[in-house]
Amino acid sequence: QVQLVESGGGLVQAGGSLRLSCAASGSIFSINFMGWYRQALGKQRELVATITSGGSTNYADSVKGRFTISRDKARNTVSLQMNSLKPEDTVVYYCAAEIYTGWGQAKLYWGQGTQVTVSS
Repeated sequence: QVQLVESGGGLVQAGGSLRLSCAASGSIFSINFMGWYRQALGKQRELVATITSGGSTNYADSVKGRFTISRDKARNTVSLQMNSLKPEDTVVYYCAAEIYTGWGQAKLYWGQGTQVTVSS
């Protein structure tokens, strides 16, 4: 079993900062990539940022220059530093990781989601 546990969401004023963290635990042989997605009510889940095992990063255009993703491979954690937050960043953020447990194929796992609310 694999679990992703997120922390760090909350309420912040526009222009402020928040840091999201996610820790993967369980039967982990290797992690191909970790990342953050977000989903507004009634909309599809969208990519925010990902980071590969080699350290390559990918960002949604809407967050480039404001958000920074980082990863601690030794601890199986990923963080998202969110600066210059805007009201439109108000959604639920989900941690994701493609994990190989040593059996079968690597699989995409999701965290439970954490709410970020940016007030204007």
